[in-house]
Amino acid sequence: MHRTLVKCALLAGAALAVLAACGTDPGSGTGRPTKAPAPTPVKKRQTPPGLPGMPPVLDPEDVYAADRPGRLSPVVKGFPSRVYVPNTESDTVSVIDPKTYRVIETIPVGRQPQHVVPSWDLKTLWVNNNRGHTLTPIDPRTGKAGKEVEVHDPYNLYFTPHGKYAVVMASLDRELVFRDPHTLKRIKTEPVTCYGVNHADFSMDGRYFIVSCEFSGELLKVDTEKMEVVGQRKLPLDGAMPQDVKLSPDGKRFYIADMMAHGMWVLDGDTFAEPTLLPTGKGCHGLYVSRDSREMYVSNRGEGSVSVFDFAKNKLTKKWHLPDGGSPDMGGVSADGKVLWLSGRYDSEVYAIDTRTGAQLARIPVGSGPHGLAVYPQPGRYSLGHTGVFR
Repeated sequence: MHRTLVKCALLAGAALAVLAACGTDPGSGTGRPTKAPAPTPVKKRQTPPGLPGMPPVLDPEDVYAADRPGRLSPVVKGFPSRVYVPNTESDTVSVIDPKTYRVIETIPVGRQPQHVVPSWDLKTLWVNNNRGHTLTPIDPRTGKAGKEVEVHDPYNLYFTPHGKYAVVMASLDRELVFRDPHTLKRIKTEPVTCYGVNHADFSMDGRYFIVSCEFSGELLKVDTEKMEVVGQRKLPLDGAMPQDVKLSPDGKRFYIADMMAHGMWVLDGDTFAEPTLLPTGKGCHGLYVSRDSREMYVSNRGEGSVSVFDFAKNKLTKKWHLPDGGSPDMGGVSADGKVLWLSGRYDSEVYAIDTRTGAQLARIPVGSGPHGLAVYPQPGRYSLGHTGVFR
């Protein structure tokens, strides 16, 4: 009798298991299968339609997805790793070997070199000789300078995402000059009414870019295809002096460093509405995205520090102070993402900073007035210019 009861219990348990597996609720009394709730579909963000001719965005959630450590383009894989430092008051470019932290060569260039700019096709480095009114090409494979090209007032230089135009930031001329990216022949001149056009970055789809006007505290929105200004606004702070511009990885916001507001303006580029200010430190100047796109390094030139901004947390999480002070300005991140290189604008030196700890790895003497240094090569498919904005 005991065995029979056990057997019945086992059979009943098995039957309940079968009913459950078939989606039947044994307690409902109906014997009908119950439907599991349909899973909520996860909407994947669509890649925005890009500027015609622009390489497609690899990841609609991360415009810097092509910039991961080691993802060097075949174009640059044979180039030696170097740091090129334009010395504005010495009219030279110091070339640093990042392995030894030593200057291995000094290249004479034109008057007042401001930035060293990788070309869209990654094959050339252009030195912007602002008061010399020339661009000096450097072959990054050999490190040798070529013949200067006449270009008036080249304070800074950018390239449109489809590689069709170079854009010269003619700061004192108050112009955006669109040129052939190879010959530098003038294609169109767009006069501006603000003062001191100097830095820029492009939207994720490449159809427009935001430009900072340093001396009048204004921002411009420029249509890439039409090559014309379509928006202009004054920053909501008297004495604002906007500098570097950088797009967030998800493409939703632009950050604009401001050395007089001592922080970053956060701007919705699509609406071009009034931006908000996020304080970072005195003399906020340069903006550099980490290789994993999680953080951005912000150089505070007026206090010798670097603030670290976390994109996901939408806040500053760390601040690194240079042990002996300094004037960290413009620069870039090493190809492996481990070192942040910054020029010391007023101290005739360059700083190498460990991106994991914030420790200073080296302090290297260079010429007078070091400014927009370029770390080269870096990962990425093409360059948007400045000291190396790659996508």
